[in-house]
Amino acid sequence: MWANVMFVAMSGVLLVYWFRYTCLLILSTRAIRDYAAAVAEANALRFPEIQQELAGEIPEGAHLDAMHSALDRDYRLLTCLMRHGAEFRMAGRKIEHRMLVLDFQIMRAWYAVSSRMSSRYSRPALQEMVRIVRHFADTMGECAAARS
Repeated sequence: MWANVMFVAMSGVLLVYWFRYTCLLILSTRAIRDYAAAVAEANALRFPEIQQELAGEIPEGAHLDAMHSALDRDYRLLTCLMRHGAEFRMAGRKIEHRMLVLDFQIMRAWYAVSSRMSSRYSRPALQEMVRIVRHFADTMGECAAARS
């Protein structure tokens, strides 16, 4: 009985570890050319300036909430464009895309919980959300460049 519980618990821990490691590995890869800046400029996305602000000193809680709202807007816009744009179909990247979508949702929930405690704990969640949005923008720009 205890062996089964320990086996299930360890399997769960290893699954979470694998998921986090894989998401961070996906986000650490860089394209040869940075398409994210062009996509951000063309679609009035705010993630580049949010990334710069997060690299500086720790902003106040209300400012972090404004950044969180802007990141949510950027995320929704990019995922909508990628879902409905014929040239942005995620051929061969569906699992990667779904994992990052799930990771964004997890980071959104973690931000909601951690922002009540301290801005020091909620800042890493926002930083990872920025990296996910940047990855989506980069992927979108790469697909558009491949089409033309």
